[in-house]
Amino acid sequence: MNIFIYEFKMYVKSVLAWSISIMALLTMFMAFYPTFGSDVAIMDKILENYPKELLKIMGMNTGMSLSSVLGYFVFVFVFIQLCIAIQASNYGFSFLSVEERELTADFLMSKPVSRSKILVSKFLAALLALTITNAVLWITSFTTIAIFSEGKDYNINNLILLLLTIGVFQLFFMSIGMIISVSVKKIRSVLSFSMALSFGLYILNALRNIFGGELLGILTPFYHFEPGYILEKGQYNLPLVFISIGIIIISIVATYILYLKRNIHTL
Repeated sequence: MNIFIYEFKMYVKSVLAWSISIMALLTMFMAFYPTFGSDVAIMDKILENYPKELLKIMGMNTGMSLSSVLGYFVFVFVFIQLCIAIQASNYGFSFLSVEERELTADFLMSKPVSRSKILVSKFLAALLALTITNAVLWITSFTTIAIFSEGKDYNINNLILLLLTIGVFQLFFMSIGMIISVSVKKIRSVLSFSMALSFGLYILNALRNIFGGELLGILTPFYHFEPGYILEKGQYNLPLVFISIGIIIISIVATYILYLKRNIHTL
């Protein structure tokens, strides 16, 4: 069987589960928007009583009001980012460790197919799976905003800019998961590693929001693609975006090199 098709079939149930979960989460959050946006003065007054540290952690430390469409979407998208980070990390960590857990590495390597082809096929299958989730998120975002925004105006260009970051955001977590999966001897629990990576980088950005400074945010894409910054300013923080892209490229290249040199018996 074609390796790409075989690998993608393994992702089908996962993609459906993640896509439906993210779609349901986004729809649920956006369904509350009419309540939040009905009285601007009351909502802004309520937010004034919240600790500034909490608002920063939730990405609501911009000048955007929660009663505006995009201001509310900032609050929602932070949770969506966390979900897609866990999904992409999970695919990255299970990328190569699945053969170890299912004891199929020796069988796969004994076939007349190069390691390069195996690696590329696995990568493309995981990438297609993430792209489907990405497409679902795009469709759900525009659909829920159209349904629940009550006709309020918003800058669609800024929203598109934010949604365009999803692909790079997913690749960041998947590539980090990949490099770790080929660097450690054995990954017993993919979910544990995925949760640790996703929440770890999320907390790192939360600490940066609380204490300030650029240093804490250098390695976390939650800061590189901060929803509030993008939706408010309508632009990317390009130096940080390039850091994400650089980390992705280095991780993928390193994964390729390490996988080709890795001892089959350790898989």
